[in-house]
Amino acid sequence: MSITRQSYDHELENLRQEISKMGNMVAQAIGESVKALANQDVELSRKVMDGDDIIDAIEVEIEDKCMVLIARQQPLARDLRIIGTGLKITTDLERIGDHAFDIAKIAIKVSQEPLVKPLVDLPRMAVMAQKMLKDSLEAYINMDISLAEQVCQADDGVDDIYQQIFRELLTYMMEDPRTISQATQLIFVARYLERVADHATNIAEWVIYLVTGQRMRKN
Repeated sequence: MSITRQSYDHELENLRQEISKMGNMVAQAIGESVKALANQDVELSRKVMDGDDIIDAIEVEIEDKCMVLIARQQPLARDLRIIGTGLKITTDLERIGDHAFDIAKIAIKVSQEPLVKPLVDLPRMAVMAQKMLKDSLEAYINMDISLAEQVCQADDGVDDIYQQIFRELLTYMMEDPRTISQATQLIFVARYLERVADHATNIAEWVIYLVTGQRMRKN
């Protein structure tokens, strides 16, 4: 293998590691935003919101690296797929970061009022979505199609719990109009978590494409 090729492979691996690092930050942000909501922790909410700028900056850095690799190396076939899927995955991760920001913002909004109910299902939903995200990133790093497929299949479970939460909160609103404002905000949180799972599924689909060259829409 030529020194030039070795250097290029090293750059591609660094790219994948940077994407994995961004993914871990985003997964942590989701967990902390829901924890802040459940504990009505304003300080933690603000920490999550402040961290969104860092995530956005990392996205720009990764995009710049991808553009430089394309311009300098003019990649073909699998190498081009590595860079292209890197760009797509980074976009999904940035949007998950936005959802963490939105949940933290809601956590601050409802922090000064009693919660309409103890939050059990929302944290459980967050754990499920986080696992999907972490598994999709592991599948990406290891080029693991089997794990990517498992992520896609797990999306149905998150959808089910979203519907459960939606119905329960709707019942609260119908029984007591005073809960409408907060319950509506909690429905938004559930929707954001459902979207996190969708983005994790997108990442898994890109892994399948990266390895096989075949586009498979599971979401």
